[in-house]
Amino acid sequence: MEKNVVLTMRGIYKEFPGVKALQNVDFTLRKGEIHALMGENGAGKSTLVKCLTGVYEKDSGEICIDGIEGQVSIRSPQDAQNLGISTVYQEITLCPNLTVAENMFIGRGNYTFINWKEQQAHADEILQRLGVPARASQQLGTCSLAVQQMVAIARAVDMKCKVLILDEPTSSLDEKEVELLFSLMRDLKNKGVGIIFITHFLDQVYAVCDKITVLRNGELVGEYTIKEMPQVELISAMLGKALDDISKLKSEKGKFNPNAEKIYEAKDLSSAEGVKPYDFTVRKGEVNGFTGLLGSGRSESVRAIFAADRVTGGSVKVNGNEVKIKKPKDAMKNGIGYLPEDRKGDGIIQDLSVKENLLLAQQVLKGFFHPYKKSEAEKIADEYIKLLQIKTASKDTPIKSLSGGNQQKVILARWLLTHPQYLILDEPTRGIDVGTKTEIQKQVLKLSKEGVGVTFISSEIQEMLNVCSRLTVMKDRNIVGELKDDELSQDNIMKTIAGGNN
Repeated sequence: MEKNVVLTMRGIYKEFPGVKALQNVDFTLRKGEIHALMGENGAGKSTLVKCLTGVYEKDSGEICIDGIEGQVSIRSPQDAQNLGISTVYQEITLCPNLTVAENMFIGRGNYTFINWKEQQAHADEILQRLGVPARASQQLGTCSLAVQQMVAIARAVDMKCKVLILDEPTSSLDEKEVELLFSLMRDLKNKGVGIIFITHFLDQVYAVCDKITVLRNGELVGEYTIKEMPQVELISAMLGKALDDISKLKSEKGKFNPNAEKIYEAKDLSSAEGVKPYDFTVRKGEVNGFTGLLGSGRSESVRAIFAADRVTGGSVKVNGNEVKIKKPKDAMKNGIGYLPEDRKGDGIIQDLSVKENLLLAQQVLKGFFHPYKKSEAEKIADEYIKLLQIKTASKDTPIKSLSGGNQQKVILARWLLTHPQYLILDEPTRGIDVGTKTEIQKQVLKLSKEGVGVTFISSEIQEMLNVCSRLTVMKDRNIVGELKDDELSQDNIMKTIAGGNN
């Protein structure tokens, strides 16, 4: 066994009822290495990490730490922590109401006698050593998401972690915050920490990682160095197929038609979330996008359209008729659907099944005193699970046990079932794999060809350019420009943002 190996997983198997989550998977991590764990949603990444961190107990296989022959037993997260394995998740698992120092030491040691002065000084020393821009006495909730992630990493480092797992740590960060996090990762790498980096942002993998391990359908595809695996080949390895689907997307995109029938028109629309009065129109069969930097007001603008936030002014017409949309049910009755940015908070009901989540919007329209017959509900669920290729053991499986991408497909299916004439998709592909992203983008273009008006929001500009024929550009919660067809380019978007309100 190599001397510099910090972690070896060999022949890992894990099965759930009806699903072989992992089949004979190997994984090796070396000291001072940043190693990307890649694959589509449902490929087995999260299951492998949960077997490593004691959340799940593997069915078979062995795990070795520090290059020492002989496997270790990891039956709980505490076992993993004792072996020097720490995890920082996408959703911050610290306590925002406590100080940075309290968060760094919570759950550690005996709380009978605590020298708070010493603890705070120690925390400040670690934060300074790692270059984390926070004070030990500062309340964690006042820190940005990036700094909160870094505090979680500082906590792991102080606990002498040998293996640091970063699970989608950058999904809610802006570019400067990502670079701050990468700087810390490189520093830890130089100190000999082995880092497992899980992300769906391919550019980030190539910016910071040394090696890549690819999983597909619960099986190991291979381990590669960054130099020997170009992005195109990586995507092919993850999907198990060539990239024809991705390359065809742009050619399938329609042109903006200013003469198409207007579905939705808003005049001076504003909301309690600080959306300044704006005018907006969506036409039949168009894919419109809201774009702008983080905090520009993209999400708040579409939440006002659906009345997910309290509407404070403006008038609305649907199909030329003036209507009142004061709450989401009003929007639904007028044929408007909305897939929210916060999948977990606003999208799914975690303890309900896939079937129940899928039927939810249509059931609201029918009224809860008119429930679906069991046979009808099951038929609909089966139809949409097949249509969107949702990977689930059963339609009765709790939705919380599905991967993020498959949860997103269930929410999309929920709105397709209502046959909307106007569908708003806010970050529908955030945190999901390339293959599922492509499937959702193709579904958007299919809907537009069927005459549905779509508003599509993504933090990835290239994704917007793939599907949108018109972009509404925002800055400081104001619309500062509009781009159509041949005007659509990353440079033009940046120039419009830079020129807005100047």
